[in-house]
Amino acid sequence: MGTAQPHVQVKRVYDAPDGADGTRVLVDRLWPRGISKDRAALDEWCKQIAPSTELRRWYAHDPAKFAEFTRRYQAELTGPERSEALTHLRELSRTSTMLTLLTATKDFRISEAAVLAGEIERMG
Repeated sequence: MGTAQPHVQVKRVYDAPDGADGTRVLVDRLWPRGISKDRAALDEWCKQIAPSTELRRWYAHDPAKFAEFTRRYQAELTGPERSEALTHLRELSRTSTMLTLLTATKDFRISEAAVLAGEIERMG
C-alpha cells in the first residue's frame, strides 16, 4: 500500500464539504475569517506547513509573483518543521482515497495549497 499514487486536490475552505473530499486539511497559518470549525469540517489544521509571514506578506497573492513565490516556498519546505509536515501530508495522501488541501485564498490555483499539492504529487 506504500506505493499508492497520491490523490490530492485543492479547494477553498469556504466551499461546502463533499463526500469525495477524503481527508480535509487546512494548510493556512491563520484561521479563515467568518467560518466556524464545524462548517470547515476539517480533519486537521496543519498550520506549521504554511509559508513564513515574511513570504506571505511579500507575495500578497500577486499572480505575477507566483513563480518566484513557488521557488521561495519550496526552499522553505526543506526546513525541519515544514519538511516533517510535508512528509505527514504525503503519508495522508497515500492512505486516504483523497487528500483535500484547504485554503482561504480567493484563487486557490496560486496559493501555497497548490504548491503543496504539486510537491506531494511530485514526491509520489
